Amino acid sequence: MKTLVTGGAGFIGSHLTDALIERGDEVTILDNLSTGKLENLESALTGGAVLIEGDITDRAFVEATLEKVRPQTVFHLAAQGEVQRSITEPAFDATVNVVGTINVIEASKAVGIDRFVFASTGGAIYGEGSNLELPASEEITPEPLCQYGLSKFAGEQYLALYRRMYMFNSVSLRFGNVYGPRQSPKGEAGAVAIFGELLMAGQNPTVFGDGTQTRDFVYIDDLIEAILTASRTDVEGQINLGSGEETSILDLLAALHEAGLSLNGSGPPEGTEFNPAFDRGRPGEVKRIAINPGRAARELGWNPTTPLEDGLARTLEAMGTRSGGITHA
Repeated sequence: MKTLVTGGAGFIGSHLTDALIERGDEVTILDNLSTGKLENLESALTGGAVLIEGDITDRAFVEATLEKVRPQTVFHLAAQGEVQRSITEPAFDATVNVVGTINVIEASKAVGIDRFVFASTGGAIYGEGSNLELPASEEITPEPLCQYGLSKFAGEQYLALYRRMYMFNSVSLRFGNVYGPRQSPKGEAGAVAIFGELLMAGQNPTVFGDGTQTRDFVYIDDLIEAILTASRTDVEGQINLGSGEETSILDLLAALHEAGLSLNGSGPPEGTEFNPAFDRGRPGEVKRIAINPGRAARELGWNPTTPLEDGLARTLEAMGTRSGGITHA
């Protein structure tokens, strides 16, 4: 199968690309490398994937790329993914996440693709509305608290419109807080990567807020399995991909510390206490979130299988491996 992955050099996109190569697909990666990394693509490019550098906000470029590649399935993961940047630069956020998404949808429609898989968000789209019961289900009307959540919701609504107008075959996957190897500790999106890097360096973390805020963490391998399954079905609309469980930031820090200690000498420096300092909360961040994966279980046959403690241990171990091993004075 010919597949195209936008944002394929990123954390999630590169894992997806590896999985597509493994199943025998002819894979093209479209990425402007603004946040994605070439090192994430080492195995994919060796395996035959093709990287085309460019930006989804460039309509002519996107159209020409899709016309050249003519994929059967498009996985649209390229995005502006930072909540705080969406608040300070809302026009940029909308340009990438709304206009860029429209460009990819239109180009996909023009070449007659079979399936369009859209990476949405389960962490920022629901907000904290008065009717929000956790874990949040897809039937709840989104009330995002930030421009990022709104721009992702707009992408979902464009796909719903194109289904009605053109019978455009698509699915919107609302990701929980995804974590795992290759996640960048730069920026704000990867709490596990940010805190994990500090832990492995023997440094203490800073928590924005009081640490009781909760997130729904899902391991990258589980997520990739769900994405691949969704791409092979005709299930449409929105599907949550999360654990359905709330984990507080304080509990996450404790679990990370425990996972680090389990690495038997290749973890953080001996005596690392990993005690957080606290700073004021940031605008646009929800206090509590967990997303209900029930529809994914019913219609995709998918449930996450990696316990948080196992996923954290694998993530920390990969951090040490990619850096050539952790050494401490």
